[in-house]
Amino acid sequence: MNKSANKHSIAIVGGGAAGITVAASLRRRRPDLDIALIDPATDHYYQAAFTLVGGGTFDLARTRRSQQDLIPPGVDWIRQPAEGFDPGNTSVILADGRHITYDGLIVCPGLQLDWDRIEGLQETLGQNAVCSNYAPELAAYTWDCIRDLRGGTALFTQPQMPIKCPGAPQKIAYLAADHLRRSGSLDDTEIRFALSGDVIFSVQEFVAPLQAVAARYGIHVDYATTLVAVDGAAREAVFETTAANGESERVTRRFDLLHVTPPQSAPDFVKQSPLANDAGWVDVDQQSLQHKQYPNIFALGDAAATPNSKTAAAVRLQAPVVVENLLAALDGKPLPAEYDGYASCPLVTAHGRVILAEFIYGGKVTPSFPLDPTRERRSMWWLKKHFLPFLYWNIMLKGRHWDIPHRPRE
Repeated sequence: MNKSANKHSIAIVGGGAAGITVAASLRRRRPDLDIALIDPATDHYYQAAFTLVGGGTFDLARTRRSQQDLIPPGVDWIRQPAEGFDPGNTSVILADGRHITYDGLIVCPGLQLDWDRIEGLQETLGQNAVCSNYAPELAAYTWDCIRDLRGGTALFTQPQMPIKCPGAPQKIAYLAADHLRRSGSLDDTEIRFALSGDVIFSVQEFVAPLQAVAARYGIHVDYATTLVAVDGAAREAVFETTAANGESERVTRRFDLLHVTPPQSAPDFVKQSPLANDAGWVDVDQQSLQHKQYPNIFALGDAAATPNSKTAAAVRLQAPVVVENLLAALDGKPLPAEYDGYASCPLVTAHGRVILAEFIYGGKVTPSFPLDPTRERRSMWWLKKHFLPFLYWNIMLKGRHWDIPHRPRE
């Protein structure tokens, strides 16, 4: 094993779901590999449960574990933020000025939440009934707002894609509506779901079922509508709407609850690096996950420029591809593995009901179970709330490659 403080066989930038998974998998495949994991975070969160926290059905404490307990033994944890890349000199530049050099690099720092792109939002988040499930320190407040709502107007937003877990913005709207139904306040509440796009879900087969769920609760779906400003003290949200002819106008709505999904983008240090494409994401081949210019660099997870849904399920299927292909590249062999774009989105439609959307590149539906995937099911609620967290902590983050084969739907 290389004992140099700044030189490693493999450097991994990012210690989230992707970084821990590939580190653990590499250690299982080649225990003597010299691996460095670069990430300053001391807490690790199971983000897929934040919607359930906001819906009052999952304890926030169960989503958090110590990063120290998850990093595989033998992996050098460098507790510094990455600040840039110098691929010509095979190095990662840290915030403290050090350069970490590598033979192979895996880039998986996730994405950043651009709260500041909505005027006034940061000043009112976590108060004035302005909430969001996209940060752990805010998710519990979402449930406080839903639980205390006694009618009025509840607004839920979704910005332009890409975002992490694209189904999450509407899932919390359904959980809120279901709670209001059970508490007897649904008829007294106007619920609006404002999304920047022109369709409720990107995979066509799930559009009609989700439209039916929204209609069941009386949720008004406002397409081509983007949140641009918030005045928390006045309880007012400003939206920009775009008509079919391209003309836009601003609409102000008063609210009693506002759940915000922030705009999202690649981390700034990725956007500004030689690894980024024109949109700012790490420029990799969508099948091999190898960088298009630097063959010893791979990327996965939210920061990768792959046209798949940004979910933990995608990471679970991307990780073995990156591990196999990186090791092959370092050995001078052809790349053996391909990622087909698989993602899974358990669309929570009520307390105890989930539509499990599974699909690959091109929006092709590929369920893992021999059931109609467009139906709401209690069994998929059990999968979402109980089995998937177990799978995450005990199988995926341990570097074990386990999967139920997904197949195109006939």
